[in-house]
Amino acid sequence: MLRLAKHVLTLAFALSVVAFAGVLSASAQSGDGWTVLLDGKDTSGWDQVGETNWRSEDGAIVADKLTSKGAAHLVSKDKYKDFVLHVEFWASDDANSGIYIRCQDAKNITDKSCYEANIFDQRKDPTYGTGGIVHFVEVKPIRKSGGKWNTYEITAKGRDITVVLNGEKTAELRNGLFAEGPITLQHGAGTIKFRKVAIKPL
Repeated sequence: MLRLAKHVLTLAFALSVVAFAGVLSASAQSGDGWTVLLDGKDTSGWDQVGETNWRSEDGAIVADKLTSKGAAHLVSKDKYKDFVLHVEFWASDDANSGIYIRCQDAKNITDKSCYEANIFDQRKDPTYGTGGIVHFVEVKPIRKSGGKWNTYEITAKGRDITVVLNGEKTAELRNGLFAEGPITLQHGAGTIKFRKVAIKPL
C-alpha cells in the first residue's frame, strides 16, 4: 500500500510539472517583446493571396477547401527581418502547407522567393518535407505532423535561420539570399489549422 501511495504521489507530481510547463510555454509568447499576430479568432490582421475558405473554428483559423489554382496564403501586413516566430498548427495527413518568411513579393509568393519551413508529410520528395526548409535544408530523419497539434519555433537572425519542430531542431541554414519580408501561412491541400502565431523581433 505504501509503495502504491508513493507511485501515485510521484505520478501526480510529474503531471503537475507537465501542466506547469504547458502554462509557461503558452504564456512565454505573450511576455515582453512578443506580439500575437494570430489568435485563432479572425484573420483581420492578415492580407489574403489566393482563394480558400479561411474561417475561425474551435479556437483556430482553418482552411480545407482550396478554390484557386495555386496555393492560398495569409500574409502579414508588416515585414520582418530578425525575429523568433512561434506557430501552433494542426495538419491533416494529406496537408500541404508551410510557414514562409522574408518573402520578397507579398502578392506573388513562392518557395523560391521566400524561406519556407515546410508542412507536407506526403511530399513526393520527402527530404524537403515537414521540418525542412524547401530547396535549402533537407530533413533527416523524416518527420510527420499529421493528425496532431504541433509547434514551430523559427528563428531568423542575419544570415542564420533555425527551424525547431515540436522542440527538436530539424533545420539550420546560413544563407543571405532573403534579408527581410512578410510572413505567410500557406494552404495548398488537405486541412490546415493555425491556433496561434506570435513573433518577437530580435
